[in-house]
Amino acid sequence: MSETLKKPAEKLSLFHLTWPIFLEVFLFMLMGLADTFMLSAVSDDAVSGVGTANQYIHIAILILEVVGNGAAIVVSQYLGSRRYIEAARISALAVTLNLCVGVIMSIGFVLFSNRLMVIMNLQGEVLQHAQSYLLIVGGGIFLQAVINSLAAVIRVHGWTKQTMLVSLGMNVIHVIGNYLLIFGHFGAPELGVQGAAISSVASRLIAVFVFFWLLYQALEVKIEWRQYFTFSKEYVQKILSIGLPSAFEQIMYQACQIVFLYYVTYLGTEALAARQYAMNISMFTYLFAIAIGMGTSIIVGRLVGSGDKDAAYKQLWASVKSALSFTIALAALVMIFRESLMELFTANPEVIMVGASVLALSLLLETGRTINITIINTMRAAGDARFPVKIGFLSMICMSLPLGYFLVFVLDLGLVGVWLAIAADEWTRAIIVLFRWKSRRWERYALVSPAEPEKIKLKETPAVS
Repeated sequence: MSETLKKPAEKLSLFHLTWPIFLEVFLFMLMGLADTFMLSAVSDDAVSGVGTANQYIHIAILILEVVGNGAAIVVSQYLGSRRYIEAARISALAVTLNLCVGVIMSIGFVLFSNRLMVIMNLQGEVLQHAQSYLLIVGGGIFLQAVINSLAAVIRVHGWTKQTMLVSLGMNVIHVIGNYLLIFGHFGAPELGVQGAAISSVASRLIAVFVFFWLLYQALEVKIEWRQYFTFSKEYVQKILSIGLPSAFEQIMYQACQIVFLYYVTYLGTEALAARQYAMNISMFTYLFAIAIGMGTSIIVGRLVGSGDKDAAYKQLWASVKSALSFTIALAALVMIFRESLMELFTANPEVIMVGASVLALSLLLETGRTINITIINTMRAAGDARFPVKIGFLSMICMSLPLGYFLVFVLDLGLVGVWLAIAADEWTRAIIVLFRWKSRRWERYALVSPAEPEKIKLKETPAVS
């Protein structure tokens, strides 16, 4: 007997979506922090090498988000317009597309990991640590490709708590693996940096299987296996229309970070280590902004799909206020306890001094970053994905990179100059996107229009062709 699926959009609230996303992002960052913290017991060279290698890993993950983020936004708008069968088909297509891209990237890392590290101006033990880490983690990046697409689709169905629990399990496995393989406890081999890399890949492999099981629990319209191999030009175009600009904007940002990292390599190993420690600490100041931005994008995607753009407009402003309040409080704490936080990672007084000097700028940098994270995520959810790329090119590439060079090498501000250049970029873009949202020009970019609910058989038939 056929019946109409219930419309879920009205049942979603920012709080219930955001707190699991916050914990999930926190746990994801904790995975990187666990590597840094445990490897700091090995040496500062190990931390510097892994930190540099992770710049490439982060770019790879951003490329994989072309499909993951694009599919999430398209699926969200289709759910808002009550077109559930098409949402399931897009979900299957997203998994296949991302896996293909991930496999190609894994092959590239295996073949070119040495070359990629050499061009970063690394030397000695730092270079060796970076090469071994990138070979293993980069070679397994196809697992993260699958995780990205599965988790994104599961979240937009409102299952943020479940994805958080999977991330928790993944981090527990990763930390245990680190303890065993970095230091050689309980008879395991003492592998150092290689042990951290192996642990990272193993935890992701287990997470892939759990996420696949969770996907089939979240979907009302179940995916048939043949749908993973059925391509639709229309769906691919919609995914890429959001995913490509979204990823390109993020890739530009990470590319700028790599250039800034290149600047820092000329400042010495102490500055390189201080940068890595300070970045790990800084990430926790904008955790709430990431969570609120992701939660808001899920709600706004549904609202835009259902045609309720006034509610979407108001939701963003409430979300920005919430995100800023958390960021200001956390950034203030970081500024107050900056030296103590640096001492958690290293006893080197020069590293502590340099790291504390940039953490003193937390309030200036993180407030601008918070506005960007919240609004740009929401603009993508509304379909307005190209505008952030345009302003990003002008602000990041044309302004912040030359400014950073001037501050670091001409004014001799060192690592502080890098932080000031990043802050200038964040605030430039923040002011522009604030006016963009207020203008409501994003309303013209919706991907779907409201439609009559589809009639399908619930539970009895896994999918329809």
